[in-house]
Formats: sequence, C-alpha cells, structure tokens
Amino acid sequence: MIRVAAVGDVHVAADVAGSMRPAFDRLHEEADLLVLAGDLTRLGLPEEAAVLVDELAGVQVPMVAVLGNHDMHSDRTAEVVQVLSDGGVQVLEGDAVTFDVGGSSVGVAGVKGFGVGFPGASASDFGEPEMKAFVGHARSAADKLRTALESLDTEYTVALMHYAPVEDTLRGERLEIWPFLGSYLLAEAVDTAGADVAIHGHAHGGSEKGTTPGGIHVRNVAQPVIRAPYRVYCLTQRDVRVC
Repeated sequence: MIRVAAVGDVHVAADVAGSMRPAFDRLHEEADLLVLAGDLTRLGLPEEAAVLVDELAGVQVPMVAVLGNHDMHSDRTAEVVQVLSDGGVQVLEGDAVTFDVGGSSVGVAGVKGFGVGFPGASASDFGEPEMKAFVGHARSAADKLRTALESLDTEYTVALMHYAPVEDTLRGERLEIWPFLGSYLLAEAVDTAGADVAIHGHAHGGSEKGTTPGGIHVRNVAQPVIRAPYRVYCLTQRDVRVC
C-alpha cells in the first residue's frame, strides 16, 4: 500500500501566505507522496508560485504537479515552472517520474489536459481551423498522457491531470460547461495505458469519485470539492480508498 496526498485548485496568491503551511508541515505523517492537480496559482504569476513554494517548504515527501488553466493565464508558464522546480516540485507535462516508497515503486504520469467534452456532446475536428486546433490540442494532450503512462513499469501508477477524464466527477457542475471541464480522450488514454488511479482538479462544483469506462478509479481533488488542505488516498493493488 502507498499513501498519496492530493489537492488541486488552491489558487494561491499573496493573500493566502501562511494559511496552508501548518497542514502541509504535517503531511509526511500521513502520506508518502504529494500530487498537485493544477491551478496552483490565481493568475499564473511567478510570485504567486513563490508563495506556494513557501507554503510547501515543510513537506518531506516527493512533490509532483501539473499546471492548470489559471497557471497559464499570464503567459509566464516557464517562470512559474522554474519557481516550482526550484522549490522541489516536479512539474509534469507529458512526462513521468518514478519513486521508491518503502520498497515499492510508484510512477506518476502527468499532463494538464484540455476540454473537448464527452461522447454525445463533444467537439469535433471538422470545419474552421480554430475548431481543428482546439480539438487537436485536446488530442495531443491525451496522446502525451498515454505515452507517459506507457513508459512506466512500476507497482503503482498514478495518472495526474487538471482537466477531468470522465463525466462522473463533473456531476454538480452546470451541464453546459462540461465540454470545457474535461475530455473523454483523457479517459481513453488512461484505459489504454493503465493506471491505479486518475487524479484531476478543475471542476470546483463537481463530485469526488468516478471511474473510467475501463473501470479505473478517478478522483476529483479540487479543493472546493474535498474541502480540506488535501485528501490522502491509500492505494492497494486492488482498490483506492480514503486513508
């Protein structure tokens, strides 16, 4: 068994400085790994990322993240990533990382993802160049996730993304915005390559639990959903449960 702490959509800026650190300072007592599911900053500014790094300074377990749409808003993505990396957070975008946790190998494959919708209500790459580019970006993100997952040969595998891979964890959100919150292509990637759990954020009004069509556990860890500094999941070879 491994214990994965997860949270997304913390939207850190200067006004939250100091408020998160007490919880993160204790995280190593509860978890073996921390994954951050995007929207780490409010406006995608490096100074906001620096506030988050300060909040995470006491974390004593490996930290892995993907970016979210908020983290890209100011077109300073490279600077944000650099600040996070300098602070010990490994940011993934179509790649994977492995860890040894108490003698067990754990792999995390990550990608931001993109919205395109779900079967019966999804965008298609037909028509205007803008629509082709929109769908093409979503397809590229899913392909990168699949490739990253396939590169792993570990006892436990976590698929980390910002956008939702299934409709289950969007229930509670307005139906009209589901195509902008997730993509069935991400679920196809996870089911094709395999994982023990898929973790995402982005859907503030959604639900925590879901499964892919192939039966893989999905967890929405957007902070407004879990209503906690983070949620710790115990992964076994057969199940995912809250520790």
